[in-house]
Amino acid sequence: MDSDNLPVPGVVRLPDGRYVYNDTPATITPMPPQQAAPTVIQHIHQAPPDRTVQRIALGSGVGAGAVAAGVYFGPLLVGVLTAIAANLAMLAFLAAVMAWGVVSVVKSVGGSDGKAASKRLRRR
Repeated sequence: MDSDNLPVPGVVRLPDGRYVYNDTPATITPMPPQQAAPTVIQHIHQAPPDRTVQRIALGSGVGAGAVAAGVYFGPLLVGVLTAIAANLAMLAFLAAVMAWGVVSVVKSVGGSDGKAASKRLRRR
């Protein structure tokens, strides 16, 4: 079979024998008229998740399993770290209240020795 006689879309043979791509379309056929699209009322209740990290990961060659794990465990990690931070803040608040209570009790009960002890505790 002669390959010179087969039409290849977009490829043209020049008079000097070279093959080049043809950028202009051969024939332009008009599109048939389309019907008007029906009116759709869509209620959006939540924004779609941000896929930036997934796109970066997939573009750098990381597999889909790693991306899925990141999508699943990422929000869990944020939740766990937030819970830990809240617990530490509560413990710090309780420690401050207890220290204030100890200093107040020592001041009121201890007399002059209590005032000296509260000054020592306050310095720490």
